[in-house]
Amino acid sequence: MNRYLAAFSQLLRTAGVAIALIGFLVLSPPVAQAQSTAKAPVVLDGRTVFRVSASGDFSAQDRADLINLQLREVVQTSEPAVVEVEERNQLPTIVINDRYLLTVTERDTILARTPMDQALLWAEQIQALVHESQTERGDEFVRKALLIAASVLLVDLILHLLLGRFWHYSLRPGFQRLFPNLHAVPEGQPRLLDLLLYLSLAIARSILWLGSVFYVMNLFPLSRRWTYSAISALMTSFTAPIISLGKQAYSIIDLLILVGLLLGLVGLAGAVTNVLRSRILSVSGINRSAQEAVTIITKYTLIFIGSIVLLQIWGLDITSLAIVASALGVGIGFGFQDIAKNFGSGVVLLFERPVQVGDFVEVGEYQGTIERIGARSTIIRTLDQISIIVPNSRLLEGEVKNWTYHSSIVRLHLPVHVAYHSEPNLVRLTLLEATKAHRGVLTVPPPQVWFQGFGEHALNFELLVWTAEPSKQFFLKSELYFRIEALLRQRQIEVPLPQRDLHIRSGSLELSPQLQKAILQLSAKLQVDAFGEPETANNGNHD
Repeated sequence: MNRYLAAFSQLLRTAGVAIALIGFLVLSPPVAQAQSTAKAPVVLDGRTVFRVSASGDFSAQDRADLINLQLREVVQTSEPAVVEVEERNQLPTIVINDRYLLTVTERDTILARTPMDQALLWAEQIQALVHESQTERGDEFVRKALLIAASVLLVDLILHLLLGRFWHYSLRPGFQRLFPNLHAVPEGQPRLLDLLLYLSLAIARSILWLGSVFYVMNLFPLSRRWTYSAISALMTSFTAPIISLGKQAYSIIDLLILVGLLLGLVGLAGAVTNVLRSRILSVSGINRSAQEAVTIITKYTLIFIGSIVLLQIWGLDITSLAIVASALGVGIGFGFQDIAKNFGSGVVLLFERPVQVGDFVEVGEYQGTIERIGARSTIIRTLDQISIIVPNSRLLEGEVKNWTYHSSIVRLHLPVHVAYHSEPNLVRLTLLEATKAHRGVLTVPPPQVWFQGFGEHALNFELLVWTAEPSKQFFLKSELYFRIEALLRQRQIEVPLPQRDLHIRSGSLELSPQLQKAILQLSAKLQVDAFGEPETANNGNHD
């Protein structure tokens, strides 16, 4: 399962790099071209006819707006449009129904055409589109378009259901046969195969419906104009400059492409470091901690250098960002001081290496093995198999007990208490015998037994053993205590319970006369309540 997850993660990184490169190669030239050219589109019912440039005192957009207005008026009439080209003032002029439309200049031409050739081509395009727009406003065309739209939506509904059945009954079994481990997960946990299939099905259905809606909207002139206006407004908002750095202005698309490139750089750096860790460092013979240090340093070095190169290629002047960097530095100093402190602590941990990956440590109340030392935090895997995320600064500011620092051989202390009448030498031999033939106890250095002294109710001994597996110390202590209890019971050596002796001394107790009188009165009252009238009263009645 982990192998497929790693492969899927690697695929996502590669896809991120590819998308960023495609965005840089494909999206940036149109943006640059749109910024460098100053032409406005002539649009008829949501269809771009051609583009015109500025002429005289009129900007390109002003000329396009005037042409669009005249074409809209011609289309709304039922008269057939007649488009002609005339030469006025030695320049070709396009007229429609004997009304002036535009004059074609040298700046309007494309592909090295002459103004007359360009005018003839545009006149032909205008004639065809005006005729088509007038036809689309007829009742017969509207009926056909509605029938087509209903058919498309019905086909979409059928395809929507068929896609679900295909994904469920054909694609899922095929993937289960190819990748059985993706489906074999514990009960109650989401299956990776199901998540991938649901995601791909949702994407396929979304593409289907979006494409159909876009097709239906383009069937009718009014909805086509709405679609074109919405797309134009969206593209204008994305391509309009929103921020200026130095002498360059950047739009939202420019920033998105830059963010995509930076994300691709991070994914590429991660892929390179993964290859470095798995293919080179794993066979180099150095320990896991050194491998992790080299990997992290390499990753952040690639990201830092690559970011500078990308910013330079993108046209950002790094020197002009000095003021911004200073402001960010102040912000980081106040708002992100904990993150900066943890990041600096991570760098210190990587170079000083007081703790390393694979060490068994004790941090506060947590004990476990260090799984990873990151830039901001360290992951500790406890004996209960729980991952604890500890900030790096805590490993430097507080006390950390490292059981495997430079050496994994540690000594364990096992206190034992026996009764006072026990033979000390026999106790010593019994404790040493409990450590024999145990695979977790080292013979060199040998186990030792210390007689620590006389306690309040027992003789205090301590068994000291050496082990090379500090992460299993609790299991080892439990095993040794089981052996010690069995041997003590076999040799009739008692383990005493805590006891206290209470000595009572006899003597006379003198009371004051007032206290004696109060006690006698209380005793008499209790006797009356319990047994009735006193005996002297009964004797008086008989007399």
